[in-house]
Amino acid sequence: MTANAQPHLRDGYRAAVLGASGALGQAFVQALQADPRCARVWALSRRSEPALVLEDETSLRACADALRPHGPLHLVLDATGALTLPSGPPEKRLEDLHPERLAQAFAVNAIGPALALKHLAPLLATGERVVWGKLSARVGSIGDNRKGGWHGYRASKAALNMLLQTAAIDIARRRPLAVVAALQPGTVRSALSRPFVGDQADAPEDAAQRLLAVLDTLPPQAAAHFVDHRGAPIPW
Repeated sequence: MTANAQPHLRDGYRAAVLGASGALGQAFVQALQADPRCARVWALSRRSEPALVLEDETSLRACADALRPHGPLHLVLDATGALTLPSGPPEKRLEDLHPERLAQAFAVNAIGPALALKHLAPLLATGERVVWGKLSARVGSIGDNRKGGWHGYRASKAALNMLLQTAAIDIARRRPLAVVAALQPGTVRSALSRPFVGDQADAPEDAAQRLLAVLDTLPPQAAAHFVDHRGAPIPW
C-alpha cells in the first residue's frame, strides 16, 4: 500500500473504519496502517470489540464511548452496506417488492449509517481538516437512474445520500473544515458484488487507494460531495 494515504490531514491523524471486516473495509484499514502519518486506526465491525452492529444503536453508542478517550478522530471511513439481504436478493421488478426486504435495506444502508454519524461525528476534531467518507452507490442517484430495478437498494442509497447531505450541513456549523462525501467505489471484488459480476472487478486494495486519493482532493464545504472513485461528480 502507498504511504501518506491522507497527506492533507494533520501528521499523527487518527482514523476509524466502519465495516472493517468487508473487502473494502479491510483494504482501508491496511492502507491506513501502512501510512506512517496515521497514529492509529480503529477497525470496527460486527467482529470487533466493541462490536459495531448497524441495526443496534446501543452498539453504535458503545463504539463511540470506547473511542472517545482516544480521540479526537480526523478520518472516518464507513464501508458498511448490503445489496443482498437475509430476506432475499435485490428486486428486479416492481412486483418483487416486499415490506420486510425494504425495511432491511433501509436499516442497513440508510438508518444505520445515519445513526453512526449521530454517535461518531461528534468525535471529529474541530478547527482542522477532518473527513467522513461513506460508501454509497451510483445506483442511488435519482438523476442517473435510467434502468430501474434494484428498488430497495436504490431507494436506500438515495436516502443515505440525503442523510449525508443534511449531516454535512450540520457538521459544517461546528467544523467548517470538514469534508463529508458519498463515494461510488466502482465494481470491487467482494462478497457483495460476486453474485453479479463474479471476479471481473477491481481488487479492493486498488479501489481503496483510489478512494483515499479522491477524498484527499475534496475541499471542505457546507454540503456533501457525491463522487465516483475517479473523483468525478455524480448527480444526486
